[in-house]
This record gives sequence, structure tokens and C-alpha cells, in this order.
Amino acid sequence: MNDAITITPASLTSTSLIAADKVTGTSVYNLAGEKLGSVDNIMIDKASGRAIYAVMSFGGFLGMGEGYHALPWSTLKYSHDKGGYVVDLDKDRLTDAPVHDGGEDFMWTPEYGRRVDGYYNAPMMWF
Repeated sequence: MNDAITITPASLTSTSLIAADKVTGTSVYNLAGEKLGSVDNIMIDKASGRAIYAVMSFGGFLGMGEGYHALPWSTLKYSHDKGGYVVDLDKDRLTDAPVHDGGEDFMWTPEYGRRVDGYYNAPMMWF
């Protein structure tokens, strides 16, 4: 008896689960409906397998001057109406948030995580 499950691209998204590559590029909006940016990457805790941060690209033009903001995953809520994530942030608050330029020399550290979590008043999810 063969109990194997065939996974097709169409089956990688369900009502509550989504493949990580489908999250990349998803728009992020504030409560006023303004598009703030889009998800560039997801940071996953190696030990637990939980998504900890969505890295959102923000600002810039045609990729120039763009900043990358780590948003605690707990701050994002998926909106079926918008087809994207909604956060309780305005653009001014995001402008002052911890940011990195996406360069190869950037290293995620517990200190950076504490800065991000503290800025958004989110529980620390990794050490």
C-alpha cells in the first residue's frame, strides 16, 4: 500500500498554511490601507521552525535606497480582502524603526532582535 502524498504547486497554499515562497512578494498594508512595502524574506527559528520575522522592503525607487525592516511575525495579520498582510503602523513610525540595507555584511544577532522586538513592543521570540 502506498501512502505517499503528492504535493503540487496548487496544494502549497491552503486556508491556514502557505509555502514560504508564496509569502515573499506579498504586500504589507497599514490599517489605513496604505501599502507600506512587501515581504522580502522570512526569518525562521531553526530550533522551533516558527516564523519569527517578516523582512519587509520599504522605500526607495526601483530598488535604490530601499531599506529592510524586520517586522515581528506576531504584528502581521493576513487580510483576505487585501490579499496581503496588515500591520498597525503608519509610515512615520516605520521610518524610525530599526532598518538594514540588505547588504551581505548584515548579521542577525540577538541584540538586533531585541531592538526590533522592543521597538514594536513585541514579545522576544528568539535568543
